[in-house]
Amino acid sequence: MHIAFLDEFGHIGPFVARSDKQFNHSPVFGLAGFVLPHEEVRSFSTWFFQFKNGMLSGDLKVSGKHPATWEKKGSELINSRNIRKYPAVREGVDRLINRIYKSDGRIFYYGREKYQNPEDSKPSGLYTTCMGHTVRQLDRYAEYKHKSFMMILDQHSDRLKLLETAAKTMFGADPARKLVEPPFQVESHLYQTVQAADWIAALVGRVLAYRVSPAEYADWEWAERLYGARIEAASTHSRLWRPTASVANQRITAPPAKT
Repeated sequence: MHIAFLDEFGHIGPFVARSDKQFNHSPVFGLAGFVLPHEEVRSFSTWFFQFKNGMLSGDLKVSGKHPATWEKKGSELINSRNIRKYPAVREGVDRLINRIYKSDGRIFYYGREKYQNPEDSKPSGLYTTCMGHTVRQLDRYAEYKHKSFMMILDQHSDRLKLLETAAKTMFGADPARKLVEPPFQVESHLYQTVQAADWIAALVGRVLAYRVSPAEYADWEWAERLYGARIEAASTHSRLWRPTASVANQRITAPPAKT
């Protein structure tokens, strides 16, 4: 059995430009994290618990929370300021990637570049599309490994729709036969593995945003330079979907002003 731990990256809403006053969050959206053999999960969870609390002991102390229920969000940790200022953070990301790989695990991501105008954008449709493709890609990996797999994700407000998408993919015309059950959604502050997936997702989101729009995200160049090749070497069955040139040329303008 393999277990995939996943979280969102990017932003689910429309994107026009980083400088746009409203639609400026991210040009990409998807799911990312890692896949581990089930027998490696407990030891990895213990390692990440000790690693995180040691590296961020100051933050943990300030929080006043029990170490087993404290989390540091990847978007707050893996950013340009921390990468430049704190070598421990920069090296810590390397250690996390190495630990996943040494546990016979692999990084995984599936993302999509946004191309629709804001008035045509359907965030819930984008999420369900990414979920369906994620299940398919992980099923192919499990088939390659001759294993079954399960998926564990952070809680999401559209939980039922996402579970329906996964169930339809499991039992559709071309079923995902290696997925044991639809994904489980959990509270991330209680799961070290899901917190680690959140860190990986934050990093993947930086890398893919830079790849899609390097001029707008020039300040995230470090993500590609330091970690782009590392992520690709440690990942499996992963993909960034990008629109064709004809579709991309139709994108993305701000909606007309209301009168």
